[in-house]
Amino acid sequence: MKTASITIVPIRDIDASTVEHLLDRAFGADRHLRTAYRIREGMAAIAELSFAAIDPNGRLLGTIQCWPIALHLDNGPSVPMVMVGPIAVEPTLQRAGIGKLLTRTTLGAADASGSDPLMLIGDPEYYGRFFGFTAEATHAWQAPGPVERHRLLARGANIPALPGMLGPRVAVAA
Repeated sequence: MKTASITIVPIRDIDASTVEHLLDRAFGADRHLRTAYRIREGMAAIAELSFAAIDPNGRLLGTIQCWPIALHLDNGPSVPMVMVGPIAVEPTLQRAGIGKLLTRTTLGAADASGSDPLMLIGDPEYYGRFFGFTAEATHAWQAPGPVERHRLLARGANIPALPGMLGPRVAVAA
């Protein structure tokens, strides 16, 4: 997909170390300590839902990744979900619409594939207004670390409004 001078490509086409350097610049080197990393611990990103934005010279401008996670219900089985994020944009280019373009691309791919329900940790006003994410069903969800409750957002059909713990889709060996 091309928009003006930005091309969207599968993230697998970008060198992994280049992606990691962008994530460090966008979120800081301590980003691995965040709750989102614990939720998706041990999982590989979903290639079909993870993209990169590049300029005409091939320079990485932004990325979005999605992860197979689950809501492990307190009284029942796990519900498969997809965690959206991180959405990283080169700091000098933030607010230029690159993150919005990447998010639209991912949501379009998820909708077309009949993806599991999507969730993310983010600003409810932004993700609600532009992309239809809400916290309506997430009030009983728990996370394996600190999180502001109103920032647990979900989108899609069959979002479980049940108590449970967010975590990797399959158990990670301790």
